[in-house]
Amino acid sequence: MKDFASRVREVVRQISRGQVLTYKQVAMLAGSPNASRAVGNMMKSNYDKKVPCHRVIRSDGKMGGYNGGEAKKIKLLREEGFL
Repeated sequence: MKDFASRVREVVRQISRGQVLTYKQVAMLAGSPNASRAVGNMMKSNYDKKVPCHRVIRSDGKMGGYNGGEAKKIKLLREEGFL
């Protein structure tokens, strides 16, 4: 069985261009529905280009953290047609 971090990365890799999931949705899909904060911390420190962490946002619709800064996250989501 894969560890939580591997399951999270797998879920996030499957988010299509122009789509987003919340940290809570990712945690639920990875099998740990109460681990949204852990998902946020993982995504904030992600540098793997194959894991599109900019496609994960807060449940209240705000952007949440991003290692390239919030402005870059917004720019990427706009380019993908989400915003």
